[in-house]
Amino acid sequence: MTHVTIREVCLRDGLQIEDPIPLSAKLELLEAVVATGVREVEATAFVSPSKVPALADAAALAAELPRFREAHGVEFSALVAGPGGAGRAVAAGMSSLEYVVSAADGHSHANVGRSTADSTHLIADITRIAHENDASIEVIIATAWDCPFDGPTDPGRVVDIATAAYELGADRIAIADTIGTTTPGRVTGLVNRVRPVIGDLPLGAHFHNTRGTGLASAYAAVVAGVTRLDSSVGGLGGCPFAPGASGNIATEDLVYLLRDSDVDVDVDLQAAIHAAGVAQKAVGHELPSALLRAGDRLLA
Repeated sequence: MTHVTIREVCLRDGLQIEDPIPLSAKLELLEAVVATGVREVEATAFVSPSKVPALADAAALAAELPRFREAHGVEFSALVAGPGGAGRAVAAGMSSLEYVVSAADGHSHANVGRSTADSTHLIADITRIAHENDASIEVIIATAWDCPFDGPTDPGRVVDIATAAYELGADRIAIADTIGTTTPGRVTGLVNRVRPVIGDLPLGAHFHNTRGTGLASAYAAVVAGVTRLDSSVGGLGGCPFAPGASGNIATEDLVYLLRDSDVDVDVDLQAAIHAAGVAQKAVGHELPSALLRAGDRLLA
């Protein structure tokens, strides 16, 4: 049986475009998330508080993580946008970093104020900072299929970034459908192009369900050999550059799909549905999760 590792991203990607919520509410959500059995959680981002006020408490949240790690054996990661953020993250005790490189220049300039080439060049510095502090580094290639500014992304740009990340010492690589536009056939095609250039590094994927194809794309990625997927309880989240986006694929919806497709996961479905309810309460508005509305067929 294939095993897929699910990384829960509700606390970072899920909350990044929401109005800020108190640290106490984040910890309540984290309690519900770790109770699902998930082994990896994207906890926060060390980025400019003025640009992402919802994550301005990154250091304070990081200080709370050791007790969850010790009690549940969860690996926590943090997103960084440059060497400065990487330094702050490791100083706060984070042992797993994520660095995003947009494959499209339009999105890269809008998101971090530099070109794709310049962002790729920084992989070396960020990898050095991570490894000197006994932390791992994952390079996530954003807008891997389409850009809201530049249109369809040339797959060759994704392959070039993946190749550079491999050669510069990244520990993991992921491809991300930042604005929720891809479809299963396109997923398979890109996975088949990226996989040969990254050696034996783990390859992950990140999908949004903006146009209703997120779950189908995630399943296509698994069939193509991807064994790491990001998701967010309740489908919480979205992209500031994708108006109308419905958010990440919902963890509980993904678990439902994979479980019934004979794919092994660590996440308990009922606990994930409960966590989705906690997330919905925390942000104060309805979330797009199908299972939060309809429940599991086995309990119908």
